[in-house]
Formats: sequence, C-alpha cells, structure tokens
Amino acid sequence: MKDESFEMNIGHVALIMDGNGRWARARNLPRIEGHRNGVKKVNEIIDAAIDHKLKAVTFYTFSMENWQRPSAEVNALMSILNSYIKSEMKRLHKMNIIFRAIGDIARLPDKTRKLIKDFEDLTRENTGLIVSSALSYGSRAEIVAAVKNIINKGMSAEEMDENILSDNLYTKGIPDPDLIIRTSGEMRLSNFLLWQSAYAEFYFADTLWPDFGKEEFRKAIEAFKSRERRFGALSAR
Repeated sequence: MKDESFEMNIGHVALIMDGNGRWARARNLPRIEGHRNGVKKVNEIIDAAIDHKLKAVTFYTFSMENWQRPSAEVNALMSILNSYIKSEMKRLHKMNIIFRAIGDIARLPDKTRKLIKDFEDLTRENTGLIVSSALSYGSRAEIVAAVKNIINKGMSAEEMDENILSDNLYTKGIPDPDLIIRTSGEMRLSNFLLWQSAYAEFYFADTLWPDFGKEEFRKAIEAFKSRERRFGALSAR
C-alpha cells in the first residue's frame, strides 16, 4: 500500500482505450478497422511512458464483458492481439520492456496463451518499463479469485490484511496506478483495477483512442502533476 505523501510523482499510468468502434463508424468503416488503428497507438504510448520515465503502464485490452460481443469480432480482436505480439515481441524485448498479462488468461485461445507466455518468458529478466495488458480482465472477478486463493492457502481471517489481498491479485508486483486515463469522453471505470485505483487520479479525454497519441498523453501527465494528492490527510499547502 502507498504511504501518505504530497509529492506528485507518477510511476504507473493505466489506460482504458475506448472509442475504437465510434472512430470507425465516423469514417464509415467496419468496427474492426477501429481496433486495427487503435492497436497502432499502443507503441506510441509505450514510447511516451519511457520518455516520462514511468515504471509501469497498463492497457485495458479486453475486458471480461467483451466476451459477450459477437464471436466474429472477438475472433478478430484475438487475431489482432496475436499479430501484435508476434510482430513486436522481440523489438520490445530489446527495449528492456517487461511484459505482463493480467486477467483470466485461461479463457483465451490456445494460440494467444502460447504467445503471451512466450512474451512474458522472453522479457521476464528485463529491468525497464512494465507493460501490462489486461486481457479477459474484470476487477470484481479478480478480487473474488484472490479471496478464493487466500482461503485455499488456509489463511485465517485474523491473518488477512490489505497487503495480503494485494499480493493475491493479478497485479502482484506491479505498483498501484497513480493515474487512470480513459479516452472517448466516457467517465467510468468499467470494472478496471477497482482495488488498485483506490487513490488514483483520473483523466477523461474526449479524444477517441485511435486519435490519442503522445501529445494527449503529455496533457494527461501535466494535468496529474497540477493536482494535490492527500491520501486522506490534510493539505500541505
């Protein structure tokens, strides 16, 4: 858990990448073209995160609720994800990136799971930016899974505390997000990092995700730095 601090240091930014479908619709394109253009922004944001000397960046790639979409769209999204990993894995490894996938990975197709494992294994010993992809992810399910895991370990209620729960979440070893960015003008978390975002700052951009780039990311960082985080304490001013 974070200590109380008034410093506006930023280590971890999480992004809810929203608006791919609307971007495509506005251009009379199939929805999947929005997703294809959206994935192109991931590398740009990774580069920006490195420029800003962040420790971690997390992308909300595919939610648990996204399984309810038509099977053709789900299959297309998995194909885009597979292509991205195959094309970018070695390059990101050379950049000293550490890749993590968080979520109910067992639900993903076999080919996707294999690529994810290869990517994680390849970058495990790296020491740079932690890039996490939330896949088949739902925060409520994550918390339930953590509680079940703790119970299965035989831990008593008296032993339970916040740190133990945190250590049993998918995000173990990743610092809590300091800033959560959501694109496309929507203003909700959509079951994303509910536990981890307890003291996160939020930034809502009207820009649709395929149009969100380094400059928009910089604006979000600057907005964060202009705020005062008190973590429940009195103002230092």
